[in-house]
Amino acid sequence: MTIDIVVATCNRAPLLARLLDSLRAANQPDSMWIRVIVVDNNSTDSTRDVVERAQHAWPGTLEYRFEPVPSRTAALNHGLSCVTAEVVGLLDDDEEIDPQWFEVAARMFKNPSVDFISGPYLPRWSGPQPPWLPTEEYSGVIGWLDAGNRVLEYGKNYDGVLMGGNALVRAAVGEAVGWFHPSLGRADIQIGDGCEEIDFFERLQGTGARGLYVPELIIFHYIPPRRLTKRYYREWCFRQFVAQAEADALRPQPVKYLLGVPRYIIGKAVRSIPVMISSALGRGWNDSTTFSRELAMWELAGFLAGMVKRQSTTARA
Repeated sequence: MTIDIVVATCNRAPLLARLLDSLRAANQPDSMWIRVIVVDNNSTDSTRDVVERAQHAWPGTLEYRFEPVPSRTAALNHGLSCVTAEVVGLLDDDEEIDPQWFEVAARMFKNPSVDFISGPYLPRWSGPQPPWLPTEEYSGVIGWLDAGNRVLEYGKNYDGVLMGGNALVRAAVGEAVGWFHPSLGRADIQIGDGCEEIDFFERLQGTGARGLYVPELIIFHYIPPRRLTKRYYREWCFRQFVAQAEADALRPQPVKYLLGVPRYIIGKAVRSIPVMISSALGRGWNDSTTFSRELAMWELAGFLAGMVKRQSTTARA
């Protein structure tokens, strides 16, 4: 079995070094050939030096590539264009893999009916959790995902989305759907997500590809101090839904819309209003439930802003 691991990185040299250390230290099955492709997305720090130092003692193949276009999608697609393996792994530069990660991958892909897999993103905290932290509905904002200890199937008994920080996909399946759409990504998004991963996952699902959530496929995700602030959550939700509005222009969601906005976004925001009023009267602003309801308002505001951005872009064209 052959695996190509693609890592897009930008100005996170110390974190990238930790990821590479975890990849080197992980148990690697004798029957598996592993290549790691690090795509430097126009970094100005010591990213290249980190990769070149790691290459000296690397047990397999570690490659450095440079992508000048400032976009996570461009960096990922650059790395994916180099893929020759049967299976492609996608990891983020602020993660560390569990020592059994490669062994779990080898075991799961022995089943030819499995097209892609993912697993838990467990937090590596930089500080204490604040009391308002919404750990259930909005844990994904900081990259914390744990769906339990059972193998689950996407689209059947698991309604999660395949994210690109802990993903393994058969190369032929990814190539068939076209990997990541070049118009989506983070070229102008500082916080949040360009929805390129959601778009890719939905196209996978549309082809009938079979994916599993595997609880043993664990990565540890670093949560920096700036992500443990309300400002970060607000900006993430706003920008995420700006991007969602742009993604909807490519392929509308299979839901009902009202004045161009998915009704579930409007409904969630409207239902949040009485909770926020009650909290204001009771001075309970600093709990996780109230903050979750506030974030629903930021999501609606982001989608509306995305619609305006989309219309202005169309008008200029």
